[in-house]
Amino acid sequence: MNPADAVALLPLVLLGATSIVVMLGIAFKRSHALTAGLTLAGMTAALFSIYPAAVIVPRQIGSVLILDRYALFYMGLIIASAAVVVVLSYRYFDQLDGQREELYLLLLIATFGCAVLAASSHFASLLLGLEILSVSLYAMIAYTRDRKLALEAAMKYLILASGSAAFLLFGMALTYAVAGTMEFARIRDISSSVSEHVLLIAGIVLTLTGIGFKLGVVPFHLWTPDVYQGAPAPVAAFVAATSKSAMVALLLRYFYLSEALRNPATFLVVAIVAVASMCAGNFLALQQTHVKRILAYSSIAHFGYILVAFLAAGTMAIEAVSFYVTAYTVTILVAFGIVTVLSGAVGDADELDSYRGLFWRRPVIAAVFTAALLSLAGIPGTIGFVGKFYVLAAGAAARAWPLMLILVVTSVAGLFYYLRIVVALCAAAPEGALIEATARRGASAAALVLTILLIGLGIFPAQLLNLIRSTTMAGLNVAASVPDQPTKDSGFSTVRVVRARRGEEEKHRLINAAVSTRRSAEASMK
Repeated sequence: MNPADAVALLPLVLLGATSIVVMLGIAFKRSHALTAGLTLAGMTAALFSIYPAAVIVPRQIGSVLILDRYALFYMGLIIASAAVVVVLSYRYFDQLDGQREELYLLLLIATFGCAVLAASSHFASLLLGLEILSVSLYAMIAYTRDRKLALEAAMKYLILASGSAAFLLFGMALTYAVAGTMEFARIRDISSSVSEHVLLIAGIVLTLTGIGFKLGVVPFHLWTPDVYQGAPAPVAAFVAATSKSAMVALLLRYFYLSEALRNPATFLVVAIVAVASMCAGNFLALQQTHVKRILAYSSIAHFGYILVAFLAAGTMAIEAVSFYVTAYTVTILVAFGIVTVLSGAVGDADELDSYRGLFWRRPVIAAVFTAALLSLAGIPGTIGFVGKFYVLAAGAAARAWPLMLILVVTSVAGLFYYLRIVVALCAAAPEGALIEATARRGASAAALVLTILLIGLGIFPAQLLNLIRSTTMAGLNVAASVPDQPTKDSGFSTVRVVRARRGEEEKHRLINAAVSTRRSAEASMK
């Protein structure tokens, strides 16, 4: 490793170093404010370290990590959303009895695992990042151990996550058996000649099973409503926003580099998952009376929408997926921020009746929550509308008309349960229904800033679109390259662009075919 590689790794290094500093700080002095401050400072430093790293990327770190603009964009999204969760967590856990400092250590480790997933280009780093994230989430979900729902949610997540990890490992083993490699880019090159191999198809589908569990799409969604309801509100925000952003980054990287979607069987499986997620997520949410469960089932539908853009393939698909994930992250953090603000020491503000008449008691909080719900519904003037429009544009470019039709119909159905919450906010409150929450200036300020971002990017999305276009596409185009061995003189990896190489191979094949045809014609004339 040379100095340039070290600079490219700065975000990961700072996250790891901060977790060590926080752990030592907890050992020497227990202070909730100090631990939260150290965590937030470390995440801020990691976020700003992306700027010097962006100057020297792309960098291939061994064969397991690739640091490019694509990875740095998603790392920035992951770290920023995790920092918001830290702000939401401080006042939330400050009102609870017991020790709270370890939560921030777990949060740092989980964020580190998410960042590793965003930069993974190898099955080994995929598995390590996924397990680092999962093991941290087990403890974070059950952190309020005096609440039965939290323990139940953690146990369900533990059992189902273990099963999904087994599927993922089996899929990796089958893929390796056919391709003979664990590098995403090499899998594409080696498996192109055996794309119809049964073991390869099975390996890709089983790998998708492991990724689909973390995304919470149908039929791997059973844990989602229970975990959202049982986990503390800030932890649920982390699961909904940060962890799923990392999994989308991994999904795009893996399928883009391996070109697994070129196989009709894989395409069909992903299409079925997308349709089932859109339908089940929206129609199951219609039956819920718990706000966190409504947000859980709606997340299933939203990632079904993301899969529609993902199936479109091409440049617009990558841009649409990245924009939608960013929009969803901002919006869901606002929604869970409001849930956090209204939650008390006894429990979270979960029942729909708890929100009745909130507009007449706390109009600013009600307005912020309404903006988040309208963005999730895709109402114009919000970032959610732009994201959904971009997904439809990607589907139209790919002429995926059946998927687009299902997306539109299910979105209309989803509008009902979002508006049901809005109606409850403006209704007359029954006696004693509203939760009296203590003032949480940090959480309220974070939700308010995110709301301004939510509306501002909904009206002026051009800057975010340009950022996504210049980072995700440029990053994945370089990531599609296969690095050779480093040269002895410079220490830098030389890169062969696969597309250019394939173009040259195709040109030589056509020339050879023409020469052979000419020789055959000359021989027949003789």
